[in-house]
Amino acid sequence: MSTKWKTYLLRFFQGALIGTGAILPGISGGVLCVAFGIYEPMMSFLSHPRSTFKANFHILLPVLFGGGVGFVLLAKVVESFLAASAVAAISLFCGLICGTVPDLMKKSSEAGYQKGWTCLIIALLTSFVFFNILESGIGSSVEPNFGWFVFCGAIWGLSMVVPGLSSSSILLFMGLYQPMAAGIGNLNMSVLVPMMIGFIITVAVSARIMNRLIENHYCILSKIIIGFVISSVLMIVPTSFTGTGQLLAAAAFFAAGFAAARLMDVKRQEN
Repeated sequence: MSTKWKTYLLRFFQGALIGTGAILPGISGGVLCVAFGIYEPMMSFLSHPRSTFKANFHILLPVLFGGGVGFVLLAKVVESFLAASAVAAISLFCGLICGTVPDLMKKSSEAGYQKGWTCLIIALLTSFVFFNILESGIGSSVEPNFGWFVFCGAIWGLSMVVPGLSSSSILLFMGLYQPMAAGIGNLNMSVLVPMMIGFIITVAVSARIMNRLIENHYCILSKIIIGFVISSVLMIVPTSFTGTGQLLAAAAFFAAGFAAARLMDVKRQEN
């Protein structure tokens, strides 16, 4: 198999993981985009689709196809995995995310090692407190309708643009996750259409802002993103186990995820 097709398959697999993670509670699609080196070209393309189409098309097309597969098919497999062993599944995702942190730190340091460390700490602490507030279930369950499904799409889009923000967790706390997931699974247009409206509008507006920040303040922004990434892992990493066996299994899945992320990063750099 040629190097070109190996790269496409790698991007497809990464897209499948992003699509799967995007709809799982506690997982941020944006974090996975950052983790796999897709975030910056995605922001560039979404901000300036015409001028960056040729440069980013070969990167984003297999990711898009993979994301669709992950969103529709693999998510069901992962949900079964979560039902069978939530600790193992979440440990695997934590390993995948943590395995990318060394490369994120390397890129951030290349842009300027001394800058942004205060922002990293502030982002980590602020997001950690914010996610804890969400986890406490503040807010009431709402009645799903067209407007709220637009909101679902907007939050979903925001989680792709803002790494560390898990749209599914927010919607779960508001009582919107189950009707949204049911609508997607049944291809219900009364759910899918307003969701796409909210998603497209949010991404179109926020992507331009994020891309400008990347172009002008990459060093500081990258450390803020790292803070969000670390915070998201701290929020979902398993901390209680039924016994030594489950602890060892969690450690093994974490190690497997970490190793897979490092391997994917090496392959991406080779190509």
